Parts: sequence; structure tokens; C-alpha cells
Amino acid sequence: MAIARQVLCVCALLSLPHARAEPIRYSVAEEAESGSLVGKLAEDAGLTPAQLSARRARLVWEDGRQHFRLERASGRLVVAARLDREELCAQAATCMLPFELLLSSPLQFFRVEVSLEDINDHSPVFPEERVIFKIPETTDPGSRFPLEVAQDLDIGSNTVQAYSISPENEYFSISYGSHSENDRSVELILEKPLDREDQAELSFSVIAVDGGSPPRSGTTQTHIIVLDVNDNAPAFTQKIYVGKVLENSPEGSAVVSVLAADQDIGVNGDITYEFSQAVSQTDNPFTIDSKSGEIRLTKPLDFEAAQTHELSVRARDGGGLSAICKVLVEVVDVNDNAPELVVSSFSSPLPENTAPGTVVALFSVRDRDSGANGKISCALEDQLFFSLRPAYKNYYELVTVSALDREETAQHVLRVTAADAGSPALTSTHTFSVDISDVNDNAPVFNQTSYTMYVRENNVPTAFVGAVSAADADEGLNAKVTYSLAPVQAAERSWCSCISVDSEKGHVFVLRPLDYERLRQAEVTVSASDAGSPPLRANVTVRLLVLDQNDNAPLVLYPGQDGSPAPAELVPVSAEAGYLITKVVAVDADSGQNSWLSYHLLRATEPGLFSVAVQSGEVRLRRPVTDRDSVKQKLVVLVRDNGQPPLSATAALSALLLKDFSDVHLPHSSAATEDQDGSLTTYLIISLVFVSLLFLVSTALFVARKVCKRKELEAGPVLYGADNLQSGLADAAAAGSLPRAYCYEISLTTGSGNSEFRFLKPIVPSLPPQHCATGQGPDEEQDFPCVPVSTEDMAPDNRGTLSAGQFNALSFN
Repeated sequence: MAIARQVLCVCALLSLPHARAEPIRYSVAEEAESGSLVGKLAEDAGLTPAQLSARRARLVWEDGRQHFRLERASGRLVVAARLDREELCAQAATCMLPFELLLSSPLQFFRVEVSLEDINDHSPVFPEERVIFKIPETTDPGSRFPLEVAQDLDIGSNTVQAYSISPENEYFSISYGSHSENDRSVELILEKPLDREDQAELSFSVIAVDGGSPPRSGTTQTHIIVLDVNDNAPAFTQKIYVGKVLENSPEGSAVVSVLAADQDIGVNGDITYEFSQAVSQTDNPFTIDSKSGEIRLTKPLDFEAAQTHELSVRARDGGGLSAICKVLVEVVDVNDNAPELVVSSFSSPLPENTAPGTVVALFSVRDRDSGANGKISCALEDQLFFSLRPAYKNYYELVTVSALDREETAQHVLRVTAADAGSPALTSTHTFSVDISDVNDNAPVFNQTSYTMYVRENNVPTAFVGAVSAADADEGLNAKVTYSLAPVQAAERSWCSCISVDSEKGHVFVLRPLDYERLRQAEVTVSASDAGSPPLRANVTVRLLVLDQNDNAPLVLYPGQDGSPAPAELVPVSAEAGYLITKVVAVDADSGQNSWLSYHLLRATEPGLFSVAVQSGEVRLRRPVTDRDSVKQKLVVLVRDNGQPPLSATAALSALLLKDFSDVHLPHSSAATEDQDGSLTTYLIISLVFVSLLFLVSTALFVARKVCKRKELEAGPVLYGADNLQSGLADAAAAGSLPRAYCYEISLTTGSGNSEFRFLKPIVPSLPPQHCATGQGPDEEQDFPCVPVSTEDMAPDNRGTLSAGQFNALSFN
């Protein structure tokens, strides 16, 4: 909880430019009552009580315990609770309680040290309440019998100063003195010889008195048993034994051995060893072998708890005589304590626009070991954005060194490692998790540079066609993106009025049904804006492509389906299989596979006599004509597109099977007479002659035109076309039934006994397309590729035949 309270002054401790060089020192007696005055801290720090409250003055302790409190109203430092010097500092010569006075606005702190003065609040205590001495009656006057020294937890003059005997007797006196700082002894001195027959036992009290005011005392009962024989007491080889042991030595490790000798023999010369100072045997970390005098550990020692241990060992012979020696055990420090890191303040989160040099945390380090084992150094693992800066003594500041970017790193995990100088060195690590708060410094970014969306024509109103998505690297309101259509020029409003965008999700909708034949595509600009202050935005282009649906049935151009009877196609009975009778020409206003047409023979007078090319619509003889075949044949050709579902149209055809063109006649009724047949034959012959003359004139004109245009072709590629064909196709395109216009070169062949024309299938060269206007309105203008074709490019196998009377118009899809 103390550390948590220290963290509350996050900003108050971040920089320490006004730290006082020397600490403010006070002294106070232990056991002072709560509220006792220690000193006028505000006055000694050069502050007024009003400044203490205004600057939120507080005390920070290294060990986290509050021994004193600060009265902000008066500026006095008073005792917070009863202080026991022996509990806080044990037997140390000085007892210092350090802490810091922290102030904010501006940040400042003072080092304060309070010396806790000892009072005489402990009485001397002997290790044993009753001591028994067995003294031979032959003991000479002047012999000395050592006693255990009484222990007093106070120090200085308040510790034991004198010993006395009560009641006084004529046999013994007491002596108290010290041979050295560590060798203080109390001895009973025999003043006159003992006589067992006169007095076999003797009892009295030994009183220890300290130098306090008033003095305190402690008592032990001494019982003397007078023995008859043993006249030599054991004697140690040394008065003081010194042993050293590492603090991490395991249980059972040997510390030191003591040795005593007795000049007596037998039972009176047998020596046993024991600890004479009965200090809490359960907590005693040592044990002694009663026979050998070897002292061993019963549990590991801790240098930080006690650096030395003072033991008293008594050697007693079989006759009851004994001697005491001192054993000093020095605990050797090892590096067994890792450094400790105490955080005084910590600031998180930080705005990502925090200036370099800002203090983020203030902390101190300490190590319970001593010497090199207690020297500490601190290091920061990642110093790209933060660094450590020494502040005062063992205090460090964690500061920023470069600009922060939340979008790059939203949280910095900083590991501060404190290492001591021991061998091997011990380390401890403290982790600071610094969160970076967001500022609006990033505009939304679309996940695509542009969007292309598709919608089928004849869509339902408010049809969903896709979504735009923009992400903002910021967070919170700074990352909340809303979508809208960016303003457009007045001339463009009609193009985007059919498109709407959802402001929250970015969904794009088409508000009304579209017609592919009228509108192929539209473009709008969508804007994404965040909710920051000020808001940032980005734009993206959304292109809407209208997809064709199969909503237009094929349109048959030839033979005409205007309700008039279809012209009869003349077929010589001598024609072989594969003879071209006619060609069904049809177009589809749709595009793509919806406009791919296929031709099928639906019905025929003699189905086995005819075949229809699936791709080109050419009607040919499947087999030679026989006498059994009817002269007049009727056919129905089905034209079907490739849409889903497919749409279709039918073309009705008729053909006359003639031996030669002079035999043309139309049998209308089985009841016709021979005269009628003769008249019909005459009419047919006249018609054939007229057609032949017209054919010859047309051929002559065509050849002349062909020769002229061939000369133009020698100078470069020229676009040729048949006037009647192009005008027919242009009329069809104006009606909205042709997706493409093709230009053809028509050549006349000679040597045909059937007076045939030859036509060439369109060949598309690998040249960039040229654009031909279709004559549509400005809103429905379409571009079509015009293909230049010459007779030199035509292959013989790309030619077909069509009777002169059947040639009307040609179109290929």
C-alpha cells in the first residue's frame, strides 16, 4: 500500500532540479508519545505552512513504514506511533530513520534524517535465573569463578554498569571488568577458605545494575555447593576463540573448536563442554559437541540479520569445576541478496506527442549486501525511445529521448535491470508498461486504391453492390470512420445520382434499376472521414460496371420476318451434298455470351435433306436431291442465344427443287391444269431473263468498281464495303439490335454454272480497332471495331456461295 500511495504523486516527482544537498537532521527519544514534536520541518526547509498544503507536501519512506507525520497546517514534524529503538536498530551505536519530504508545483524534495535516542527502558537480564557452583573445600582464597554477563538491550550508559551480592557474605565478593571491547566478565572471588564441615552449601543473589536514571537492575540466584576433593578447575587454551563462516554455509558446517585442560585425573579430569549462556536455545543457530568442543551450525546464517555472534562456552570437569571462554563467530557476507527497486512515481499513459525529455518514472534501488556486493548499477534494455538518468544518490529517472508513435507501438514494455558488483553478480528486473494515448495524426486509408463493383442490369432498387472500407491507424473517436459521397461537378451529377453509400458501414447501393444498353458504367468519389478534431479524410474512386443480362431475344435480319411470304430459294436437283442454299442472318442486342447465337433446324418438309451450320446459320444440302423429294420444301430455323435462360427466335424459309432454272414453277394446287403450268413456266422464264440481265449489269458495275478500288489498295490499306449491305446493317443497328457493325469486301466469281456470288467471312487482323459511329444518340453512343479486309487476305476455304436472287444483306456476330 505504501508503494501504491507513492505512485499517486506521478507528476510531482518526475524531475528533481531543486533537491537539497544536505539532509535536515533531528533527534527524538524513543518511546515518545504519538504526536510528540520532532522539529519544525517547514521552517527548517524554508517553507511556509501554506506552501505545504498548496504544493501537496508528503513524506516518502524507504522501508514503506510511516514513523512520523507532517502537520501541513503548522509545518511541524511529529511522531506517528510509538518508536522502539531496540526493535528498529537493535544494538547499533546510532539509530537513524531517513525519509524524503516531497513537494510539487514545482517539484522539489528534501532529505530528512531523524536520530532515535536511547532511553533506559530495559532492565539487565541474566541468561540463567539460577547458577550452581560446586567448589572444593580445598579451593584457595582469591580463586575466581566466572558468571554469565547480564544482557541489557539499551546502549551506552543505560547498559550494565555494576554488579553486587545480596546479602553480602564473608566468603565471596564480585568483580566486574573488561579485558577488551569484546571481553567483559563477571567473576565471584573467594575471600576465605570454605569448610564443608562448617557450611556445605551457600546461596545468595547477584544483582546487575545499569547506569540509567532511574537505574534498572536484574538478579540471578547463585547456589554454592562445597565439594570435598577436586582442586583443579579446567582451563581453556584461549580466553577468546574467533571463527569465521560464510553466511550461505549449509547446516552442519564446522565453525570453530574450543579446548580446555584439567590437571586432575579420573572423573575430576573428564571435561564436558556446553553453552553457558542459555539464550533461546530454539533460536540458537549453533550446537557444540560435549566431548570434542567442536561448534557446528544448526541452520544457515544471515549476514544481513547479524554480522557477528558471541557465544559463551563452559568447560566442566567431573568434580564440578568449570571454566568459561568467549567464542566470536564472524559471518562472512556472500552475494545472496539481489538488488531491490522501489518505484516512487510512475506516469502512464503518455500522449504520443509527448516531448523528448519528459520524466516518466522515479525509482530508487538498494541492496542488503555490503561492500562490492551492495554496489548497484542500473541499465535499461531498450534505449530507442527511453533512457535512465541518475537523480540523487540511489534515485533514477526514466525519461523519453525521442518522439513516440502510438500507431507504431501502442505500449512500450521497459525492463530496468539493477545489478550488484558481486561475483557472480545478482540482478533484479522491474518492468514498466508505458501505454501511449492517441492523438488524431492519421487520416483514414482505404484498403484499395480504387474499387470496381458490378451490378446486373434490371437490378432491384437499392441493390447492394459492394462495400468500401477504410481503416484509421488511430483509436477511439480518432479512428471512427464515416463514409459519404464527395461533391462532384454539376455535369457529373446525373451519372452518380443512382449510387448511394452507407455512412457507417461503407456499403454501396444502386438506388434504381439500370439498363446495360443505356449505361455501361458510372464513377463516383467516396470520402472517408474520421471523428477527430480536426477531422482527417481520404477519397477513393468507385467505378460501377453494369453487367449485361439476357433480356433481348435474337433478331432475324434475313430472311425478313415482317409477315410477308419468305422468298423461295432455288435449288438445282443436280446439287451435291453441301450445296449452300441460303444463310440465316440474325443479331442480338445483348453482349458477351448472351449475344452468341447458334442456329438449329427446327422443322423441315424433308428433315434429312437439309442441315444448318450451328455457328454461321448457313443452310446446306445434307444429301443429293432425289426424285422422291417434294419440289417445294419448307424449313423453320431456330436461332438461340447463349444466355441463361436462353432466348430464341425462328426464321421461316422455303426452297424449290428445280432441274434447271427454265423449269421454275410454283405448284399451288393439285387441280391445276396443263395450261396453267405452261403460263407459269413462261412467267418464270421471263423473270429469269430479267434477273439475268440485271445480274450482268450489276456484275459489270461491280467489276469496274472493284478495279478502281484495287488501284487504291496498292497505295495502302483501304476499307471496302458493299453499299447495300452497310446500309442494311446500319438500319439494323439504329433499331438497337446489332452489338457490332462489320464492314465486308464482296468479290464476284466467274465460272459458276449457277450464277453464284462468293462472300468472305470476316477476318479480324491484329490491328488496333478503329471506331465507327452507329448513329445513336449522345447518351447511347457506342464504339465498334471496323475491320479492313482485302481479297489478298482471303483464304479460299473462307468463301461460300449464295444465289443472286437470295443476296440481300449479310451480318456475322
